[in-house]
Amino acid sequence: MTVYFTSDTHFGHGGARGRFRRPFDSTDEMDAAMEANWNAAVAPGDEVWHLGDFALHMKPDAMAALLGRLNGTKHLIAGNNDGPPTLALPGWASVGHYAELTLDGIDLVMCHYAFRTWNGMHRKALNLHGHSHGQLKPQPRQIDVGVDVWNFRPVTLADLIVPRPRRKKAPEGDALL
Repeated sequence: MTVYFTSDTHFGHGGARGRFRRPFDSTDEMDAAMEANWNAAVAPGDEVWHLGDFALHMKPDAMAALLGRLNGTKHLIAGNNDGPPTLALPGWASVGHYAELTLDGIDLVMCHYAFRTWNGMHRKALNLHGHSHGQLKPQPRQIDVGVDVWNFRPVTLADLIVPRPRRKKAPEGDALL
């Protein structure tokens, strides 16, 4: 079993395409791409932690059908756009506003929102969050797991902890690399 993380799918939310500059021509195309990406990455026996903002402007039966088509055992950490119908979907293995998990010896503190401080941060615990759609300046041990950051798919802890190249400061007068 592999554990995956994701956030801010905003299934059914046409406004997400423009607001977050998503490269899709329609909401249906966006939803289909994210569903395909999810199921290409996640096997039925895997586990997925969705850190909020699952879907907007969808009827409960359509959300339930979509959730049922997505592979894996799914946990929801509620986001600001997850109303009572989303929280009540029968496809969630658990629903909460906050969770802590130790995976591969790494302590994870999960919430829809990025924290300024969190449990275990001085013992190298990671804060996994969504909500910001890649717009927050990265902080040490704090990772945005949202689809806008990770090519519209769930990601593993191994994906999240691979060092990413830092932007180098360019010489005076040159653009940033």
